[in-house]
Amino acid sequence: MRALLAAGGTGGHLFPAEALAAVLTARGHTVELVTDDRAKTLVDTFPAARVHFVPSATLASKSPLAVARMAVANGRGYLASARLIRALRPDVAVGFGGYPTLPPLSAARMAKVPSIVHEANAVIGRANKTLAPHAHVATSFPDVKGLPAALSVTHVGIPVRAAVLAAVAPFAAPDGTVRLLVFGGSQGARVFSDVVPPAIAALAPEVRARLAVTQQARPEDAARVTAAYEAMGVSAEVAPFFKDLPARIAAAHLVVARSGASTVAELSVIGRPALLVPLPGALDQDQAHNAAALEALGGAVMRLQADITPESLTADLSALVTDPARLAEMAEKARGLAKPDAAERLADLAERIAAGDRP
Repeated sequence: MRALLAAGGTGGHLFPAEALAAVLTARGHTVELVTDDRAKTLVDTFPAARVHFVPSATLASKSPLAVARMAVANGRGYLASARLIRALRPDVAVGFGGYPTLPPLSAARMAKVPSIVHEANAVIGRANKTLAPHAHVATSFPDVKGLPAALSVTHVGIPVRAAVLAAVAPFAAPDGTVRLLVFGGSQGARVFSDVVPPAIAALAPEVRARLAVTQQARPEDAARVTAAYEAMGVSAEVAPFFKDLPARIAAAHLVVARSGASTVAELSVIGRPALLVPLPGALDQDQAHNAAALEALGGAVMRLQADITPESLTADLSALVTDPARLAEMAEKARGLAKPDAAERLADLAERIAAGDRP
């Protein structure tokens, strides 16, 4: 079959799409990806026959001008998507969230192409909520808030990349060095650069001496973060980006991170304890719902950014890194959300939907 995948141009949307594309391609199907210009640096190795970029826009504000600009951009995207679907004649369309999925999934609906929307978060996003009444819904979490009533829903989990599955290894509680991994994505690293180094500096000397830190920091913050760790004599590797992040998660005894859907999925599949700080300001509060789901299982501790100070973070870090038994228990409980075969399950669903079957 020919599958049209549509995803917003960020890693959180593209990584699950990439995982599904890999499985569909391995099964002999043809994959076409539709996304927006932001993805141009992320899709070099995406396993698709072709990558198509269509115009789209997010509603940046409620001003009449912003609404008009969004309408024009998405209208252009719809026309481009309609032409694309007429040319490709896909058997199934799968959307992975974000406003760039609205034009291609809307065009697919008008062309009567069977469709799936995959909701990665524990609360449905606005774009997916718009599309959901006219598609089958696949969810990452067993309980997703905000789903419209009477939808056809299948819980599949969130597809993770092959590098994540390859990194899965048993958790070994620390008996010497404690490896701390800190990352927050392009939108989230600044706060960790501000609060994590002073929090570690305030730890008891015998606790601080055991730490080995790996921390993501924005390029403009990396030098000061590195200098802070050097000044306190803590072994640290600081960089703006880590290509081998799944392997670094697997090597960590504790992770401090945002709680995007892909991050939560990777923590669960690999099985590592975490202190999660949801990205504030999101209209849907999706990261807060994701973190709460993992915290409810006992696999993470959630702290709201507004409540964090270096002093409070020192207390949290001290309580966690000095309790190996608790870290081991959290690592095991984090696996409660894991669906390592989520990409296979979503591929199965796509094949059934394309064939006209209803789960």
